[in-house]
Amino acid sequence: MNAIREPALGHLRWPTAGGSQVPYGVFTDPAIYELEQQRLFRGDAWSFVALEAEIPASGDYKSTFVGDSPVVVSRAEDGSIHAYVNRCAHRGAAICRELRGNVQNHTCVYHQWAYDLKGNLIGVPFRRGLNGQGGMPADFDMKKHGLQKLRVESYGGLVFATFSESVEPLPEYLGPMPCKAIDRIMSRPITVLGDQRQYVAGNWKLYAENTRDPYHASLLHLFHCTFGLYRSSQKGVSVMDAKHRHSMLTAMRGTDEGKVDGYQDTRTYNTDFTLDDPSVLAGKPDFDDGVTLVILAVFPNLVVQQIANTLAVRQIIPRGVDKFELVWTQFGYADDDSEMQAIRNKQGNLIGPAGLISMEDGEAVEIVHRSIIRDQDQTSYIAMGGEQAKDAEHLVTEGSIIGFWEYYREVMGWAA
Repeated sequence: MNAIREPALGHLRWPTAGGSQVPYGVFTDPAIYELEQQRLFRGDAWSFVALEAEIPASGDYKSTFVGDSPVVVSRAEDGSIHAYVNRCAHRGAAICRELRGNVQNHTCVYHQWAYDLKGNLIGVPFRRGLNGQGGMPADFDMKKHGLQKLRVESYGGLVFATFSESVEPLPEYLGPMPCKAIDRIMSRPITVLGDQRQYVAGNWKLYAENTRDPYHASLLHLFHCTFGLYRSSQKGVSVMDAKHRHSMLTAMRGTDEGKVDGYQDTRTYNTDFTLDDPSVLAGKPDFDDGVTLVILAVFPNLVVQQIANTLAVRQIIPRGVDKFELVWTQFGYADDDSEMQAIRNKQGNLIGPAGLISMEDGEAVEIVHRSIIRDQDQTSYIAMGGEQAKDAEHLVTEGSIIGFWEYYREVMGWAA
């Protein structure tokens, strides 16, 4: 096995102790990407892998990834949920080749080794030989040749998995702030509406920054700003958990009427734009707290979203140092009437990968990645709201991005 280079690369230096100046090499160096797979995605972290509602019945499964490691998430006959690496214990072939489905067991197409829904080996063709010839060794133990299993825990209907035996239980890993946010959005039984996939030619951490960045949201997204779905002048907060690994931003639509003078010279506040179909902005309150936008970023790979009436989880799947896949799973509540279902579908098409918001975020990631490839020793400068990782009771801040980088440095071994 090729040795992984340690992160203290000679050409890569963090110029400050915190997370306000990030060397571009962390986005472009393949050795750092490989180290992330070990220290983040296979280290002491819980990665989101599924909604419980995606696998409601015995035999239901979903193919997904933890980092770039392929895994299968399945529901067993007793209702328990399991995750295991999508790799046959025999010769390494993928045992599951579909995105989702329902099976009684998983059988590898190569040599038909079969596994139950918990990942245990239950069948080996010609195990005792054929016509008195061949066969596995006499001491072959089926129990020792199951699929590589991950720990699995759920919170609020969200399923997480980890390779780590030492990471704290999931509720402790999440902490009070993310748990409260999940409790709010997942307060009623949900129905999955569908999923969409977006492929972005950039490093996954550029998107992790994006989802912790209230500063960009009303400057990049004309639709958000012009039609008032989100503006930094609205009442809202940007907050983190105690370790700064998770963050949440919230906003309340309609709380900045008469306070948009600061946008007059920006391209994203344009009152000349109108909607041929204003119903795309129509909706009904899902909650009684006045909060109309929530972006909860859970380290390392999850975003839980409420934007108007769109509810979704976004799963970040790294596909290499210069590309990632973003899987949007949109959902509603089981007691939604037909009118609300139509509203969610219409708004979901606007905000998801085929609409305006995520398309713009993806392009922003790509233009950054293309521009930094040759200058690994140069750095960003992240200081809106100050150069410290701190919570804010406003939305003109980059504090949560700084917090992300401080935690990232600690886990990767670059602690200040």
